[in-house]
Amino acid sequence: MTLAQNTDMSRQGDSKFKRSGRERKNVKVDRVRYPFWFGGSASCFAACVTHPLDLVKVRLQTACRAAPSRGMMGMFVDVVKFDGILGLYSGLSASLLRQMTYSTTRFGVYAEIKQRFTTDKKSPHFLSLVAMSAVSGFLGGVVGNPADVLNVRMQNDAALPESQRRNYKHAADGLTRMVREEGWRSLFRGVWPNSMRALLMTSSQLATYDAFKQLILIETSLGDGITTHFTASFLAGFAATTICSPVDVIKTRVMSAKESESLLTVLKDICRQEGVRWMFRGWVPSFIRLGPQTIATMIFLEQHKKIYRRLNGLN
Repeated sequence: MTLAQNTDMSRQGDSKFKRSGRERKNVKVDRVRYPFWFGGSASCFAACVTHPLDLVKVRLQTACRAAPSRGMMGMFVDVVKFDGILGLYSGLSASLLRQMTYSTTRFGVYAEIKQRFTTDKKSPHFLSLVAMSAVSGFLGGVVGNPADVLNVRMQNDAALPESQRRNYKHAADGLTRMVREEGWRSLFRGVWPNSMRALLMTSSQLATYDAFKQLILIETSLGDGITTHFTASFLAGFAATTICSPVDVIKTRVMSAKESESLLTVLKDICRQEGVRWMFRGWVPSFIRLGPQTIATMIFLEQHKKIYRRLNGLN
């Protein structure tokens, strides 16, 4: 066999390898510009489903450190026992307000930035997606902070002694009373840990979702359907919960505190009292909430997009 024949066989082998690798499936780049509010709308639908899990997570994270540790099911039972079934939906109006501000901003800004860096033939690579989602998450955290403070307070209110309860009637009442009784600065209590959590959450949720979805579409026979959306969002939810857990605990402690405490003070106190275990306090309910929430949000968002394309003849 001559050198030329060897070279030809090597080229044929390389060609077969490329056809059997990533080039075996051509994934179409989505260049449609969707309405800015789609992410907020999808998140509101998801929040209605997962709010009880979010409430239990907040109760666990703000539980008295001297009290016996309560599991997720134990906390569920306590809420239903003392507040009834409707107690699981305490603070729902604040939760929806949070999604309409925080989620609308982070999803909308992320989609807008990604659209500007996407061409007909190429999507942004993973590190670019992480940077884009980090910026949009930080902005979302700042915009949504007032609703987030209110959400934490309303969810945790029933767990406080009666003399310490704020008894906000609904989201509008809560915001008005916060400004009147504590000043406008109270709306931005914990804004830095909250914005950092939002930065981590969005970059570990949206960027990983897009990356996992792209990987599934390229490496498997699955199409752009419910199974792909479910799998990618489940993996994104797991990653986001693990990365955001420590910041989430600090954010919740700062926002639920009666007196204004610095971030450094809160961090020093919980490290002294609980060691490193505080970093993943409430991780299970966080994942059980964030996993379904991520799945529901992404599936609702993909359905928003599907309906929009169909109504506008873009399929």
